[in-house]
Amino acid sequence: MGLGRMGETSDISYHALAHASDNFLRPETLRKANDLVSNAIAELPIFRHYDIGESLHSSSDGQKFESQIQTINARYSPKYFGLKKGVVSYTLVANHVPVNARIIGANEHESHYVFDLLFNNTTEVQPTVHSTDTHGTNEVNFAILHLFGYQFAPRYRDIHDKVSHALYGFKHPSQYGDALLRPIRKLNPDLILAEWDNIQRIIVSLALKTTTQNIIVRKLSAYARKNKTRRALWEYDNIIKSLYLLDYVYSVPLRQNVQRALNRGESYHQLRRAVSYANFGKLRFKTEYEQQIWGDCARLLSNCIIYYNAAILSDLLTYSDSCGDTGKVHMLSQVSPVAWQHINFYGRYEFNKQPETIDMESILQQLIQLPLE
Repeated sequence: MGLGRMGETSDISYHALAHASDNFLRPETLRKANDLVSNAIAELPIFRHYDIGESLHSSSDGQKFESQIQTINARYSPKYFGLKKGVVSYTLVANHVPVNARIIGANEHESHYVFDLLFNNTTEVQPTVHSTDTHGTNEVNFAILHLFGYQFAPRYRDIHDKVSHALYGFKHPSQYGDALLRPIRKLNPDLILAEWDNIQRIIVSLALKTTTQNIIVRKLSAYARKNKTRRALWEYDNIIKSLYLLDYVYSVPLRQNVQRALNRGESYHQLRRAVSYANFGKLRFKTEYEQQIWGDCARLLSNCIIYYNAAILSDLLTYSDSCGDTGKVHMLSQVSPVAWQHINFYGRYEFNKQPETIDMESILQQLIQLPLE
């Protein structure tokens, strides 16, 4: 809303808000606040019930926001903004919790920031499997995430086309006979072995240079074809990618798990959009610093709403578990904490008034009486 409008619609003056904003609202403090709430959600009993396939399965996706004013990193995207410009809030969501996010330009490829979000996640919520849509894939992400211990599980828009052009094998294609799925060419493991020391140096650089990871990934994705190290890394990526494609085609549960993880990211985007309703959801800050603060503030409010919902669901889960009602326990584990119909975003905000303590026991007793269908 901005400090001016917030001062008009709350019981805190503009000058007090400006002083707090200048002295306390920084990316570092907001990240720590978000981490505290995310970690608190992870400690609730219901959190591990949200695991997908017995794994902490995360996803990342970009949400587009139109710029109300000209900003340094806003770019055109006719598909989303028409003739206007905008930016992208790229968020990592694990078990419904937005654990990391950053603002990028609408012209930047989302795949360059996948490793960045995962590796620089400072919460205790550490996923082992990660999914993106097609925009999150490139020629090196399978290799890089595998070398750092993550399983990369993207969803492809056209899996038939992908398998037809990106499946590789350790034998010549002619040796696979009448197989329904055949590789397009034979892999070259000798190239990987010859360049393994250089590949390890790249991985060490990614582990150490936390501020330039997306730049390294971008260059690796578009490096000159004649470069042996780049070709070796791509070849390693082809191995991991081919194994995943075969699993993806064969395993229905895998495809369902990937879709579930991505759906959770979309649900968070809807909550994030509702929180950012002011100024019609349009970005109104010029510098990247201000944009990052804007994004982290919205993420903090969203995290608090998710914690409130998850806390209620956890109390219900604990009660149902103590009663031995396994059916209700399973049903509650399917209820998403990303909901805001019961949250009032509008009106006058009163911060100085002593708040009434929320009686969670009373809420629990009321919910117990309701039939779960």
